[in-house]
Amino acid sequence: MPRKIIHVDLDAFFCAVEELRDPSLRGKAFAVGGRPESRGVVASCSYAARTYGVRSAMPMARAVKLCRNLIIVSSRHSAYGEVSEQVMASLRDLTALVEPLSIDEAFLDVSDLPDPGEQIARGIQRRIRDELGLPCSLGVATNKLVAKIATDVGKAAARGGNPPNAVTVVPPGGEAQFLAPLPIEALWGVGPKTAAKLHELGVETIGDLARQSERELRARYGAIGHDFWERSRGMDDSPVEVEREVKSVSQEETFARDLRDGDSLRRTLRSQAEAVAGRLRQEERLGSTVRLKLRWPDFTTVSRQCTLPHPTDQDQEIYQAALGLLEKAWRNGRAVRLVGVGVTHLTTAVRQLSLWEADSEKGRRLNAAIDLIRERFGENVIERGSALGPRPPVTGRSSKPS
Repeated sequence: MPRKIIHVDLDAFFCAVEELRDPSLRGKAFAVGGRPESRGVVASCSYAARTYGVRSAMPMARAVKLCRNLIIVSSRHSAYGEVSEQVMASLRDLTALVEPLSIDEAFLDVSDLPDPGEQIARGIQRRIRDELGLPCSLGVATNKLVAKIATDVGKAAARGGNPPNAVTVVPPGGEAQFLAPLPIEALWGVGPKTAAKLHELGVETIGDLARQSERELRARYGAIGHDFWERSRGMDDSPVEVEREVKSVSQEETFARDLRDGDSLRRTLRSQAEAVAGRLRQEERLGSTVRLKLRWPDFTTVSRQCTLPHPTDQDQEIYQAALGLLEKAWRNGRAVRLVGVGVTHLTTAVRQLSLWEADSEKGRRLNAAIDLIRERFGENVIERGSALGPRPPVTGRSSKPS
């Protein structure tokens, strides 16, 4: 029997939560995010605002120019997290096979339920609306790939200033036919650069790609060519993963004003390294690759990475690696809009202490004590002496396990 996979996407989730708090926002053009004078970014926007061209991830200053009467609402991430947990709990009442993708998206495997997929999806939509007051769109298919694209197609087809509340069903056996007319950019794994190369070859739609032979795609793209061949035909056997393994941990900040001062930049880098290391210790993981992310005022983003001689969860080792990357990527005095530190290639934290690691073990015990103090009394209650000094104002800060 074919699987029944449902993709759930909460429509303009942050805005929907804000409308529950303040019903007067319903039907109005508003955006959740930072202030335009602080170079804030649109985190989410109402469907009424979208009719003016406002979009998520857009600088708030541009959003205000597009929509003069735009109402700006400050983000309340703790509230969004609480509501998201309520949604996920509601989904788990239906099936234990729930894979959260983000704060407002999830996959469900409802293959064991007797009702048709569309009926189950409309029941989920109705329950989330009636119990939590939230709109959502859903895609139903035999696999995750097609279910996710079905949701995107249903939402894109909606018009006007209201949430789409779409339910799009792709019947078993109809996957390739459903995908064929869609633009090649809709397919998983096809980014802007790959899409540009495909367009040069006359490949405009997913159907165009499906007409290519597997041999041709492998010859041109290597191993990913096989993936393109399968995906363009709607083939995907990946399971709904109830427990998703954390693959990386990162911390980044967007400054309210471009930062040129090296000392302030290095202090920010150290603080981020400490936050990342603390999260690794909390997850009992070690990482062997350190990544640095920099964004210039023109929004150009560069990233650099290096591999450590051994996996670590220690502040100083991560900081020193990130500092070395900064010295190679940043010219003294050059303006920086955003800086971020991440650690990837994670393994389970298992150590065997040698006689030569006494100093390292002292550092680990110190970090563990600092972690405990921060957990009990707050993140800012204790700082290293090297971190003292004026900190640059930030407009956005995010910690990202992925």
